[in-house]
Amino acid sequence: MAELRVGLIGLGMMGKHHARVLREVDGLTLAAVADATGDPHGVAGSLPVLGSVDELIGAGIDMAVCAVPTALHEEVALALADARIPTLIEKPIAHSVEAGQRVVDAFAANGVLGAVGHIERYNPALQSLRERMASGDLGDIYQIATRRQGPFPARIADVGVVKDLATHDIDLTAWLAKSDYASIAAQVTNRSGRPHEDMVAATGRLANGTITNHLVNWLSPMKERVTVVTGDTGAFVADTLTADLTFYANGVLNTDWMSMATFRGVSEGDVTRFAIKKREPLRVEIEKFRDAVLGVSSDVVSLREGLATLRTAEELLHTALQSAAV
Repeated sequence: MAELRVGLIGLGMMGKHHARVLREVDGLTLAAVADATGDPHGVAGSLPVLGSVDELIGAGIDMAVCAVPTALHEEVALALADARIPTLIEKPIAHSVEAGQRVVDAFAANGVLGAVGHIERYNPALQSLRERMASGDLGDIYQIATRRQGPFPARIADVGVVKDLATHDIDLTAWLAKSDYASIAAQVTNRSGRPHEDMVAATGRLANGTITNHLVNWLSPMKERVTVVTGDTGAFVADTLTADLTFYANGVLNTDWMSMATFRGVSEGDVTRFAIKKREPLRVEIEKFRDAVLGVSSDVVSLREGLATLRTAEELLHTALQSAAV
């Protein structure tokens, strides 16, 4: 496999993880790193810490990973697009839909590959769940519900919980169901005193009729990352913290108890926990992007998909503001 010289811009917490994985993945060489604020986690090693995206481009790289704060995504991505460097942009694609559209247009105009780092798509539990859904294991899908809760992460300062965390759930829900959102509405609150919302409760409907709900916050003392998909035959529960997937089957209940015999709902059946090969999602994501750069495959989150997720997130925030104003 040909070695690709990779440039990484943004050396915060996500940059730290990217640097580690980029050094581990076959076919990649971490050739240059950049961050105008320095290297707080000491990930550069023997590499000089460059101060700008222009210096990163000047290092002669074949692909780039953009892990700067969300507010800087557009500026960095446009420079890399103009330099025709394939780039993986950490989610969300940009700070606004308008900025995201400019990023999409720039990469298209320059004929260069761009992708968005919606890492949950590469979680083993969700990968297995999507395959089972596509195989018809659930029959008709009724609902996709997610819970993504935990304490505030010090790494985030420029966006709220919707664009930082809820974008994960918006993307994975549409991806699991293979259907875009038709509508979404939400309530948000700000209890921590920071400039942006830190809790959201959202409900929506996909174009295929599946209903959704999402509970996301930075205010819970426990960390939870759960996706529940309910359908004809039962419910799958994916825990993306542990990469576990469990199936709760609808049972067949035969009873002489009249009040139960007339109930037309479901009953508890067998519970199955699946054994899944658990590879690190970030490593899989980087491998997939490498393969896309080499033209081997195209299993990445496209810029247009990333833009659609951001558009849904902004619609969510818009409905929340409208509701609060009533």
